[in-house]
Amino acid sequence: MKLSPFTVVIIIALLFTSAIAISPSAAPSGFGCDNKCEVRCSRSGWKDRCLKYCGICCGKCNGCVPSGPYASKAQCPCYRDMKNPKGRDKCP
Repeated sequence: MKLSPFTVVIIIALLFTSAIAISPSAAPSGFGCDNKCEVRCSRSGWKDRCLKYCGICCGKCNGCVPSGPYASKAQCPCYRDMKNPKGRDKCP
């Protein structure tokens, strides 16, 4: 089966866009979100999920993450006030 050049370009473009969509977008490294979220999620039973959502929240809140696993979210109002579509806390 021989593919036209246009078809090959379309397939390659789809592969690149799907790879970008699948890879999680990390929070900006300038904020130190990885280390802050590692501390925040250190005692979580769902560590992978906690790290994912903490990283998202940290990036959107310019690096503000509560200082420990049980620290009050009041330390970071942006982090505290972020809600999911169901109205529950988005940030762990």
